[in-house]
Amino acid sequence: MSFAVIVTFKIHSADMAAFMPLMVKQAKTSLELEPACHVFEIWQHTDDENTVKLYEVYDDADAFKTHLESAHFKEFDQIVAPMIAHKDVTLLNRKIELD
Repeated sequence: MSFAVIVTFKIHSADMAAFMPLMVKQAKTSLELEPACHVFEIWQHTDDENTVKLYEVYDDADAFKTHLESAHFKEFDQIVAPMIAHKDVTLLNRKIELD
């Protein structure tokens, strides 16, 4: 595991109730169907419930690319696109492994 992704979503407040179950389903599906996806956590900002962060860990960048090309991601992405006011994606390579 050497590749992490942090996604920050700002969700329209009227869409939060619909967004979160879809996000949970996406996380569970990714972990179940993608052997190279090891972590898929959903975090909600303490001061702004409409800000959601994902922390995902994959074997490598190719595994994340496979995730983006998966049918379940494409379906999720299409459904939630109108719910998202803003989205930021940060890609991280681990350079130092701690024992």
